[in-house]
Amino acid sequence: MLLNELDKIVANLPYGDGFKYVHKLLELSDDAVIGVYRFRESEPFYKHHFKDNPVTPGVILIECMAQIGLACLGSYLTREQPQKPAFVFTENHILFTGMVKPETTVIVSAIKEYYRFGKLKVKVKMVDENEQKIAEGWMSGMMTT
Repeated sequence: MLLNELDKIVANLPYGDGFKYVHKLLELSDDAVIGVYRFRESEPFYKHHFKDNPVTPGVILIECMAQIGLACLGSYLTREQPQKPAFVFTENHILFTGMVKPETTVIVSAIKEYYRFGKLKVKVKMVDENEQKIAEGWMSGMMTT
């Protein structure tokens, strides 16, 4: 897939800049996606989440995995549809094994388990720039218009 096509998918995600947790996609196919996000020290939640020792909240990490693993992959899988559907997050089971501090780059990979009847389920994994595992599990979402 051409780089500008990957950039278009990220640019067309239905999130504003303050809530978009995808900087770029590295790979994307009918079966898998790999994307990257850098958690900057300026993120507003660091100011109040463990204020003397900031850590990225788990719900934000799950959102990052959902945006890359479900929204980006789902957008790609439905690219031929005339009406642009969006994927809404429905469920997950994520096991955390590490933390994300400010200025950490995370790499999220997701492998499609199935996509049928408008429901997408993926196995997801998040590692940091040193390939230390942060989280893994599965999540699913449904297509909506």
